[in-house]
Amino acid sequence: MSVLHLPRSRMYWSSACRQPHVADVMPRHRWEQIKHFIHFSDNMAPNGSDRLFKIRPLIDALLPKFQALPQDQMLSIDEQMVPFKGRSSLKQYIPKKPYKWGYKIFVLSDTKDLVHSFDIFAGKTDPAPTGPDIGASGNIVLKLARVIQSAVNHLLYFDNWFSSLQLFVALANNGIPAFGTVQQNRLQGCNFSTDAEMKKKGRGALEEKQAVIDNMEIRAVKWFDNRGVIVASTFASAQPVSTVERWDRKLKKKVSVECPSIISLYKKFMGGVDDLDALIAYYRIHIRSKKYYHRFFFHFVDMVIVNSWLLYRRDCESLNIPKKKQRDSLSFRLSIAQALCMQGKGLSKKKRGRPSSDVERQFEKKRHRGPAQSIPTQEVRADAVGHWPVVESSRQRCKLPNCKGQTVFKCSKCNVHLCLNKKNNCFRDFHE
Repeated sequence: MSVLHLPRSRMYWSSACRQPHVADVMPRHRWEQIKHFIHFSDNMAPNGSDRLFKIRPLIDALLPKFQALPQDQMLSIDEQMVPFKGRSSLKQYIPKKPYKWGYKIFVLSDTKDLVHSFDIFAGKTDPAPTGPDIGASGNIVLKLARVIQSAVNHLLYFDNWFSSLQLFVALANNGIPAFGTVQQNRLQGCNFSTDAEMKKKGRGALEEKQAVIDNMEIRAVKWFDNRGVIVASTFASAQPVSTVERWDRKLKKKVSVECPSIISLYKKFMGGVDDLDALIAYYRIHIRSKKYYHRFFFHFVDMVIVNSWLLYRRDCESLNIPKKKQRDSLSFRLSIAQALCMQGKGLSKKKRGRPSSDVERQFEKKRHRGPAQSIPTQEVRADAVGHWPVVESSRQRCKLPNCKGQTVFKCSKCNVHLCLNKKNNCFRDFHE
């Protein structure tokens, strides 16, 4: 449904625009029942005034998975919007986002758009149990930064909505060098020239200030391009100064403009969450529902698929697989959908016509001699998706025809025992 968009979910089963990839998987009534009864928590259980108690088990299940992923050196924190225009007390409005109305999520990601942690905004942000209270925006950064390993020398980036001098000091005390744009009113004691004064100096003009708070050195740089921008850091400075190409309207040609190093670093490594939003928006699940936790659930499904695809791309690069042979985001999503639709198919249904392979032909002969356990169809056995050998505690007869061996190995998807040793590799023969 995220690839084949229709205005209403019932239209996938209608005679006018029926989609067999959806309608053949399950009846419409069963789909509506599943969507109606999908639930993640007990409404009668005490929730301690938790506004997200309906999806709290889902959040608690996802966070350890994201936090266990290997972290890159460059990490960034930014806002993410879950599109929603219905009535909800959790709904927020951010005018500069592509989706202005929706639920706000704060995401910790790396420069390759991989999600490592997140926190849903529920109207109030309490400080971390062992951290200082430096305001709502700073508390969010400290909360997400708890999963960052300080001994690995990670660098953390964020924008001016989070930045403050107190936040830089708190992160530095935790061993995390920080970097981000800052608003002028949050730089106590560091007064820069106005944009009008710097405009007279020309594009590329810069000023650098230094502040020492609690024995922690913080450098702030203001650079004027089309307008002034202030960037602060506990590890970077304006030097060395490089040059960037800019279009001059008066001269009608590109000119070279000086750019401090701290600005170049921010442009290079900030924006992982925005790229993640773009990847999710390509094939977002559009299923309408009045229940707010449904919207969160579908968004987390999209987030997990994008995260899995990014991990798949990283593994392909480590194995030196050419980009032409790697799956793109669409084909990767379709392969997941096809694997889930084929899960459990053909285990108990009797297929019409002649058997399509030697395994099924031998299995039919075996069934005539007495009762036999059902096996998946040829399409499921040979789909090469999710067939993993697992070790059972007890031995059983190998289900490959003409094999009389007993084994402890079992296929996790087909749910049948198959030999897997030096002499016999029935596991491979069964899935070919």
